[in-house]
Amino acid sequence: MKILLASALFLLAPMAAHAACSPTDFAVQDFKIAASGGRLSLKGQLVNHCAEAAAAQISIDAKDSSGKVLASKKGWPAGTANIAPGQSVEFDLGRLFRYQSDMQSFTAGVASVRTW
Repeated sequence: MKILLASALFLLAPMAAHAACSPTDFAVQDFKIAASGGRLSLKGQLVNHCAEAAAAQISIDAKDSSGKVLASKKGWPAGTANIAPGQSVEFDLGRLFRYQSDMQSFTAGVASVRTW
């Protein structure tokens, strides 16, 4: 019985790593796009509005003039570190994209949340 209980705890432990925060507790602010010499700069700030420290993964979509998604990438601006409540981290995920001349707009949002 003790082995069964211990096994159950190890199986459920990874679930405890997920934050009580949700994607709506984070915000992408001051998102700015620049292209120079075939390189993209997709800079902004990820702000934690949750009551506890957590990390968020952001998703950026590159779209053509009709709104069709040409490329979509995700990244963790704080890496494997949690962001304290009320704090923010700056990011530039332009390096994840290969520039295409038909990329006309970019959107950024919070994809998922977890604690490390």
